[in-house]
Amino acid sequence: MRKMLLAVLSRVLQTPAAAAAAGKTKCDLHRLEEGPSTTAVMTREEGLQYYKTMQTIRRMELKADQLYKQKIIRGFCHLYDGQEACCVGIEAAIKPTDHVITAYRAHGFTYTRGVPVREILTELTGRKGGCAKGKGGSMHMYTKNFYGGNGIVGAQVPLGAGIALACKYFGKNEICLTLYGDGAANQGQIFETFNMAALWKLPCIFICENNRYGMGTSVERAAASTDYYRRGDFIPGLRVDGMDVLCVREATKFAAEHCRSGKGPIVMELQTYRYHGHSMSDPGISYRTREEIQEVRSKSDPITLLKDRMVNNNLASIEELKDIDVAVRKEIEEAAQFATTDPEPPLEELCQHIYFNEPPFEELK
Repeated sequence: MRKMLLAVLSRVLQTPAAAAAAGKTKCDLHRLEEGPSTTAVMTREEGLQYYKTMQTIRRMELKADQLYKQKIIRGFCHLYDGQEACCVGIEAAIKPTDHVITAYRAHGFTYTRGVPVREILTELTGRKGGCAKGKGGSMHMYTKNFYGGNGIVGAQVPLGAGIALACKYFGKNEICLTLYGDGAANQGQIFETFNMAALWKLPCIFICENNRYGMGTSVERAAASTDYYRRGDFIPGLRVDGMDVLCVREATKFAAEHCRSGKGPIVMELQTYRYHGHSMSDPGISYRTREEIQEVRSKSDPITLLKDRMVNNNLASIEELKDIDVAVRKEIEEAAQFATTDPEPPLEELCQHIYFNEPPFEELK
């Protein structure tokens, strides 16, 4: 399947087209004299890669929705469709050696950090071929330099500061990107973490993915101030359009350079939107209207925005992008087939992988 996708990308990359396109980016600043570049340049190759990655995440999440409704995926399941520009733009701006930790809406970041679709879907179905060997499920997926997927609201933020402290201690010029949602932004532990990070000048980007609703509560009802990028007070901040992959990329580049240069932490707010409810148990239409969701889809969808930008700037044709769509759908179907037929982990693995590099406990008979 990967060979097919590579073949499609190779074919479209060989098609004559403009080498690059420029787009305007807009940013709100807090305690910063200057912000990210107001002009973002995207090459044809970058655009095709962003499109393919976002489309893969979108189709993967829709397949997860289907498998959940068939009761093949059970338990907690928080889908990321609508927010794809956030994880794709962030990954495009950082290094593989940098570190990422997020909350429970983690499927998109798991994929952009390098875990194949097949391992993600197989983890969702609780099979041994999953990236956490079927033991983590939706909220607990990991790979190198990616620390999950954390189920306790806001708890990943102090952990992210700890990772940033390690980055500074070992002096490897690495940074940690610590993500949380607008619903977690009012937690006391986040402000305690801001304070320590500022005192110790930790190389940490605190990123609030503001999708406008914490569970079923709108940000206006939950927060006295919805300017989340200002919440660091003494920490600089910036706010950008989280539905535009180029805006996210440029803002993350700026924030990463801020941290690497020794200036300490920075807060970044991404204004985005989730199409599904908070989790699969939430229909998502009791606290917002179907018309609101449809309006966002029609005016601000991250994949459509990128697609239009590429076509309008002659970076790709509609037909080329359709070829990618077909290849992505095929990859998702094949991954789902594996995820529903792979065996569950055996009972003897129950007490394995609890501690790193230590023998497992003996399971009770």
